[in-house]
Amino acid sequence: MSIETLSMAKALNNGLRKALADDPKVLLMGEDIGPLGGVFRVTEGLQAEFGANRVIDTPLAESGIVGTAIGLAMRGYRPVCEIQFDGFIFPGFDQITSQLAKLTARHEGTLSMPVVIRVPFGGHIGAVEHHQESPEAYFAHTPGLRVVSPSTPHDAYWMIQEAIASNDPILFFEPKSRYWPKGDVDTSAPGIPLHASRVVRVGTEVTLVGYGPMVPMLLQAAEIAAEEGTSIEVVDLRSISPIDYGPLVASVQKTGRLVVAQEAPGFVSVGSEIAATVTERAFYSLEAPVIRVAGFDTPFPPAKLEAAYLPDPDRILDAVDRALAY
Repeated sequence: MSIETLSMAKALNNGLRKALADDPKVLLMGEDIGPLGGVFRVTEGLQAEFGANRVIDTPLAESGIVGTAIGLAMRGYRPVCEIQFDGFIFPGFDQITSQLAKLTARHEGTLSMPVVIRVPFGGHIGAVEHHQESPEAYFAHTPGLRVVSPSTPHDAYWMIQEAIASNDPILFFEPKSRYWPKGDVDTSAPGIPLHASRVVRVGTEVTLVGYGPMVPMLLQAAEIAAEEGTSIEVVDLRSISPIDYGPLVASVQKTGRLVVAQEAPGFVSVGSEIAATVTERAFYSLEAPVIRVAGFDTPFPPAKLEAAYLPDPDRILDAVDRALAY
């Protein structure tokens, strides 16, 4: 095996570099992604290595970025768009949901749309509104789009390459709070497919499930619970659309209890869908209602209030206690 210890930002950078090197049809597009390397330096050094015709600094116009990417995909390219911050994606929303998501079906499968849209998302960076949002449910709701989110540098390195190689349009949500912590990356093997979920901690009493930035929070909560004598299993969803329910349902059938956690508001959310589907598929195994932990149903607050808004291990463990009380 070839193991490197990398931050998620560097793992993404290496994954993008490999995709650019392996396929001359891969292009990167976005605001300030060239000499600057992007706000989070994920594309640092790539324009110098591959040139301004393949790592393209675009105008500040998300609709134009996505629309141009659609045209490039029609001509056989594999564009990778960067949306600078999560809340900036909405000017491109119409192009994504009205065109990108529908063109393959509109052409009865004869036209592929291999477009990846990278979206730094989530909180814990002390920013203001439009810079700390979680809009993933809008896109998971839209047929024709795939939506994924890595939680580790290893997954980030492999998932970005698998997303670029896919012939379907993929929203690639990168948890901003996880850009800097380092982890092991095995560059010799991806491990599991792009849209597979997996158990990342084995337990027996309660299942916790989340994706992206919530997975480290769930693992922290599980560690604290273990010190108090409670055995918790943690499932990393990895893919939000489609969702791989196999490992999750099997976990719930074992533990009998499920807590779903996300940074996004809870109303009409990914967590809502998971709760409903697991209830349908594992009803007779459940010993308590599925409990959701989410951001509050308000606009994202000023930065000094983000700790009160975002789920943390205490709120997750409170949900665990409620589930065990049944």
